[in-house]
Amino acid sequence: MGLFDWKHWLVILLVALVLFGSKRLKSLGADLGEAITGFRRAVRSEEQAAPAEASARLDSAAEVSGKDTAKR
Repeated sequence: MGLFDWKHWLVILLVALVLFGSKRLKSLGADLGEAITGFRRAVRSEEQAAPAEASARLDSAAEVSGKDTAKR
C-alpha cells in the first residue's frame, strides 16, 4: 500500500465534489485538458522547428565560408 489507498482518493473526490459542485469540477477538468493539449502542441511544434533552424544555420555558415562545414 502506498501513501494513498483508493479509499483515500474516493474521500478526496467526494470532498472536492461537495466543495466545488459537479459543474465546476467538469469545467475545471475541461480547462485542464485544454491546457495540457495546448502544451503538447507547443512542444511538438518547437521540436519540429528546432531541426529546421539548425539546418538553416549550417547552410548559411557554409555559404559564408564558401566551403563544406562537414568533417571528412
